[in-house]
Amino acid sequence: MGVIETRSGAEIEAGNEADSQRYLLDEQVGFLLRQASQRHTAIFAARMIDDLTPTQWAALARLNERGPCSQNLLGRLTAMDGATIKGVVNRLVSRGLAETRPDAQDTRRLTIALTQAGRELVQRAAPVAHQITRETLVPLSASERRTIGKLLGKLK
Repeated sequence: MGVIETRSGAEIEAGNEADSQRYLLDEQVGFLLRQASQRHTAIFAARMIDDLTPTQWAALARLNERGPCSQNLLGRLTAMDGATIKGVVNRLVSRGLAETRPDAQDTRRLTIALTQAGRELVQRAAPVAHQITRETLVPLSASERRTIGKLLGKLK
């Protein structure tokens, strides 16, 4: 990937009216975020073990952090809509990495929990996930890595 030069807001405002009305795709945050996401996804796919997808890893990692929870809450905690988290949970259950059981407080609701195999996979995959993050951020200095984490956190 080549270096993308961008202009500051002040530079755009200083330009003439026609120039400031131009829409330059390479300066659009959504486009830049998508390119960064595509880079990260490619690294994830090349490095992650056991054919885990990013959404499956997110669910496993969150269940490992938090413990059992409802499917609805797991979806919110992993930024997935209802249909997506349902599919992810179904795949994790079919792989023997997670299990469902009736919620103790509300028997109409199912609780999702890691199985022993799921906990073991998280332990093996976590170092790989750390490496994926490091590889994704390799073009940035240590200071830039901290800054991008803070800035992206503000955008969610």
